[in-house]
Amino acid sequence: MRKDSVLSLVLQLRPDFKNLNSTISPNNSTFARMNQVILKKKISHRVANGHPWIFANEVNEAPGGVEPGAIVDVYTHDKKFIGKGYFNPRSQILVRLLTRKKDDVVNEEFFYNRLLEAWKYRQQLGYVENCRLIFGEADNLPQMIIDKFNDYFVIQTLALGIDVWKPAIVAALEKIFKPKGIYERNDVPVRELEGLPQQKGFLSAPFDTKIVINENGLKFNVDIENGQKTGYFLDQQDNRRAIQHIVKGADVLGAFTYTGTFEIHAAAYGAKSVLGLDISQNAVDQANRNAALNGVDNICKFECMNAFDVLKGWAREGKQYDVVMLDPPSFTKTRDNIQKAITGYKEINLRGMKLVKPGGFLVTSSCTNLVQPEMFLDIIGLAAKDARRRIRQVAFQSQSADHPIVWEWENTHYLKFLIVQVL
Repeated sequence: MRKDSVLSLVLQLRPDFKNLNSTISPNNSTFARMNQVILKKKISHRVANGHPWIFANEVNEAPGGVEPGAIVDVYTHDKKFIGKGYFNPRSQILVRLLTRKKDDVVNEEFFYNRLLEAWKYRQQLGYVENCRLIFGEADNLPQMIIDKFNDYFVIQTLALGIDVWKPAIVAALEKIFKPKGIYERNDVPVRELEGLPQQKGFLSAPFDTKIVINENGLKFNVDIENGQKTGYFLDQQDNRRAIQHIVKGADVLGAFTYTGTFEIHAAAYGAKSVLGLDISQNAVDQANRNAALNGVDNICKFECMNAFDVLKGWAREGKQYDVVMLDPPSFTKTRDNIQKAITGYKEINLRGMKLVKPGGFLVTSSCTNLVQPEMFLDIIGLAAKDARRRIRQVAFQSQSADHPIVWEWENTHYLKFLIVQVL
């Protein structure tokens, strides 16, 4: 790397460096050691196979005196270059790699090019109106989430290293898209693990954060400021089309509906009646507004209820539906609670199956990467056994392709979507 490139990078990260450069040269050995991370001889296959996370217990030597969030070079124990990434000694994940190319300079242009590459990929796949523009590690920008809702963008910077570059990300979005608005939804607890505060607000001129988007020919209200996550779940947009044939003329029950996207799709696809349940009154209110927005409020109704309790009680009463749809929240965020998640998924699917008429359909999902696809199918099988029902697989899918899956990086493969016929 040229001397002036190194100096430019350092001045971005340490503006006070110009006052110190009489005593420290970018070319001397002290400077080089300050910005190098040396790994242990035995590292996990995850790192060797290209995963960008490097944990503190995998590091033999770490630099001292480097600002948290700075860019460091990572080497093997025998000094072979591995990559460059964010450095944060406050986090269990000490380094998150950005690039494996030694000649890459991490600057504003670097992030502009990453966003442009991600956008071209989405365009190639046909995601041009609403999409997840940046899906963190899968787009080589660890812990960065950007959702595109037509001309509006919602950003999450979940690690200190990417939060440092937020102004560069905003500038890149402005240059590529000329958006109507950019909003920050960093009101998430995971930031605290990186020493970052929870916060949300405008990263552009203020705008009305309640917008309407189009999906599969339908319209949905999106509350960017106060909705869950970034305001809307784009990862199921392809899966919502998968129900179009099984719901025709059907009585449909949906549980954990949030703002009613699956249920409204069912009504639009020809369902006879649709009832959606959610524990949040705000979600139910928005779901009913979405039904009215699409002219299906005479078919599709939403009620504020605890689905866990209701499904169990209705099964005892003998209620049955042609189609039951379950889209529960993640039952665990950590491996410590994995058994709790398995029990939760089994129980809710057992209750759902009991409510399906013989020959009807169960539509079910899991959104935690800690429950991998094979395990999820095993859970559904156990639920069917306990419900004394035989099932026949109709479709088994993952998240929409604007949320790319990188093989061997299980955190990129989190959503499982399953349709079975319940016999």
